[in-house]
Amino acid sequence: MKKIPVIITPKFERMSLDGDLGDEGNGMGRLKLRENAHVLVVFSNGMGWEHVSASRKDRCPTWDEMCQVKDFFFYPEECVVQFHPPHREYVNNHPFCLHLWRPTEWEIRLPPSIMVGFK
Repeated sequence: MKKIPVIITPKFERMSLDGDLGDEGNGMGRLKLRENAHVLVVFSNGMGWEHVSASRKDRCPTWDEMCQVKDFFFYPEECVVQFHPPHREYVNNHPFCLHLWRPTEWEIRLPPSIMVGFK
């Protein structure tokens, strides 16, 4: 995951939570996407995970919007995932929020690309 000093740009407006801006790996802000859309993001690292949540007021972010969030916060060679946990583990604090996760202590194992489609 990129650290905040690397990603401060005009596209990203840092926001405070009760006056606290967080640190280089934890915080929140507003990210400007293509087509002048914006998402509210919360980013964190800890307990062996890097995490970014992205939400909009009116709907869930699209696949393309989540790709833009991924590219902004993570390096191109990093693999991140969106989980669909068992129903008993569901947590939904915002109806239009999606999450990206990357473990810091092990590599995500991918299925063979042919199982997804042709390159």
